[in-house]
Amino acid sequence: MIKINKEAPAFETNAFHEGEIKKIRLGDYKGKWVILFFYPADFTFICPTEIGDLADNYEKIKGMNGEILSVSTDTEFVHKAWHDSSEMIKKVKFPMIADPTGNICKAYETYINEEGLSLRATVIIDPDGIVKTFEIHDNSIGRSTGELIRKLEAAQFVRENGGEVCPVNWKKGEKTLKPGLDLVGKI
Repeated sequence: MIKINKEAPAFETNAFHEGEIKKIRLGDYKGKWVILFFYPADFTFICPTEIGDLADNYEKIKGMNGEILSVSTDTEFVHKAWHDSSEMIKKVKFPMIADPTGNICKAYETYINEEGLSLRATVIIDPDGIVKTFEIHDNSIGRSTGELIRKLEAAQFVRENGGEVCPVNWKKGEKTLKPGLDLVGKI
């Protein structure tokens, strides 16, 4: 079961990445902020808009010591076919993880048994392999890359500035809070 502030479920699987089929292990990304980006399926409607927007922001996320791993129940061969046939997906430089057994999706509680697909879910994992955020959507609701980056910035700020927290709609560089009795009833 996935839990906030607990270790992320480990996995090893194939992925389509940089024009090749590669073995991917979550543990290989220790020391980085990992964004697991679950989506239902290749060759669909909302998915390419989300994946394409992530591709457009990949360098920014990498510059934040981040890595994106997109995950669907498609095979690595379907990922390659989608990559080769879609202008939007041709931009993707991050690993596209294959989970045809649904085991990764099940471990992260995104699997839809009746459909063999994943719900839209986003997980941010810190450099120590600890889950910091977990967001899940109905498959008809697309996500915001801008909000994902804001959450990553907030998680990084909190990690680097122990004892401070980020209030509602916080953006990098804005005022944070230091919890204490002096704030009780004054916010």
